[in-house]
Amino acid sequence: MPGEPLKPTDAELEILTVLWSRGPSTVRDVHEIIATRKPAQYTTVLKQLQVMAEKGLVRRDETERSHVYQPARPREWTQRQLAGDLLNRAFDGSAKGLLLGALSARKASKKELAELRRLLDEYRKRTP
Repeated sequence: MPGEPLKPTDAELEILTVLWSRGPSTVRDVHEIIATRKPAQYTTVLKQLQVMAEKGLVRRDETERSHVYQPARPREWTQRQLAGDLLNRAFDGSAKGLLLGALSARKASKKELAELRRLLDEYRKRTP
């Protein structure tokens, strides 16, 4: 659909996570980090970054010999897009269902639960 934000694939999300953590990086930088986690070919990472640039997921600075890539959007923006998509596709738009699903998938620490309570209280104060 035109105008609809593109959702990154799992492989693209892995690259975006590296870029969000590291900041603007060359293909070699990204490849080195991914290769510490799993086998990865340099040319595969290069091709993925090129496709991601075409899709508008990353921006490429071509002023240097080694192109430097950076995310086109902040991590929080992408997380909201992915959460909203999951909310609609898997939980029929139910925020309660999404939260309960997340909490049942992995035990939350006391600190995480306290933070969730605080965030819900803040949200309630802002929402009429």
